[in-house]
Amino acid sequence: MIEKRKSWMSLLAISDQNDLLNLWDQKKIKISYEWLRQPEIGSIMAQGKMGVTGDKFNIGEVTITRCSVKLDCGTIGHSYVQGRSKRKAEISAVCDALLQTKMSKEVNENIIIPLEKIKKDKRDKILSKAEATKVDFFTLVRGESD
Repeated sequence: MIEKRKSWMSLLAISDQNDLLNLWDQKKIKISYEWLRQPEIGSIMAQGKMGVTGDKFNIGEVTITRCSVKLDCGTIGHSYVQGRSKRKAEISAVCDALLQTKMSKEVNENIIIPLEKIKKDKRDKILSKAEATKVDFFTLVRGESD
């Protein structure tokens, strides 16, 4: 369960705001919940590392929005998303909570799987553009003998 949750929370966090909101609006899921933490905007320090053995260093700050909700059944959902979209953070937290309930199959089929497909399609498009610029180098060996 923990690995699955990491996977869907990561997908919700990195997905495009418009894609997530469109899928949510299309499904028209009506669910009641209470706020544990209303969406709030803040920042975190991003760190980098040179090579495998290099020391960590601060790259800069990244804006995030976090949110926590509690469904009427008691299930809690959290979200941390990059950027300043309070609505995306809210929907991501609700999806996290719903994916831990009996509605997980419905949310998975209507939100998570389409987001995975969108992510794959975008990646494939980038890779195909890169493939179009690929240059193959080869060396011809002359048949001279000493």
